[in-house]
Amino acid sequence: MKHPGPIPTRTTDRPLARAIAVRPVQAPPPAGGRGRRRRLADQGRAYAFLLGGLICFALFSWYPAIRAVVIAFQKFTPGSDPEWVGTANFTRVVQDPEFAAAWRNTLTFTVLALLIGFAVPFVLALVLNELRHARAFFRVVVYLPVMIPPVVSALLWKWFYDPGAGLANEALRFLHLPTSNWSNGADTALVSLVIVATWANMGGTVLIYLAALQSIPGELYEAAELDGASLLQRVRHVTVPQTRFVILMLMLLQIIATMQVFTEPFVITGGGPENATVTVLYLIYKYAFLYNDFGGACALSVMLLLLLGLFSAGYLRLTRTDGEAA
Repeated sequence: MKHPGPIPTRTTDRPLARAIAVRPVQAPPPAGGRGRRRRLADQGRAYAFLLGGLICFALFSWYPAIRAVVIAFQKFTPGSDPEWVGTANFTRVVQDPEFAAAWRNTLTFTVLALLIGFAVPFVLALVLNELRHARAFFRVVVYLPVMIPPVVSALLWKWFYDPGAGLANEALRFLHLPTSNWSNGADTALVSLVIVATWANMGGTVLIYLAALQSIPGELYEAAELDGASLLQRVRHVTVPQTRFVILMLMLLQIIATMQVFTEPFVITGGGPENATVTVLYLIYKYAFLYNDFGGACALSVMLLLLLGLFSAGYLRLTRTDGEAA
């Protein structure tokens, strides 16, 4: 006997089946009192952790900043009552002969750090990204200076720059090249400090660049190679545009950091020779702990804060405008 085949479905059942298939899933019933208490307890712990962080920021960051702004308008000496003097601290600081030298040295240091220290980490990241063997080893080698305490690093370079028995001049003598005064010369001291700062701080920047480079799709490089692009053209038209945001952000952070340079001139040169390495932050230290003039130190700090704040706001606005236009 022949099999009758599948039984046809009635057309009247199809809308019902479709309605059952698309029927939304009912939400679970609201939890009882125990679930509500658990959610409240979780939220309470979260707000407690948040409150702890806010208290730490308030005590160790916000309060000192606000207090420094207030002291900038006072004659303040620890152990005595402060006296309101208005803008007298700002006037006295501006008339200091070291004021102009400190700002000139700080701006020069920042420009040299951009010319020397900003390109070197990017080039190193490009080289490390192309390695196929011992990549982890070279990452550790590049990052190793960051793990050395800044004061220890500065002391090592101070011995390295010693004009007598320093390793730098010994190497030059071995190669029969003329020696240099390095950090002891007024013309070479600031450049020597830029080299120290670049060596000590570039490890973290290199790793950030490496992470950005490894996030670039390989298809872009393959397309550029098929079009006959050289290595420099691939870097210019693929690498730089793809890492533009990281480059701009790191440039801003580097400018802010180099404008606050202190450890290298304090440890290696002491602001010399002939005030060639006196920076704004080092001058703030001198006002506070050598001259016992906390009002002048805070006035200079407020000037630096306003300058960096205005620069950061303008920089972010310009880069955001360029990004939107692109």
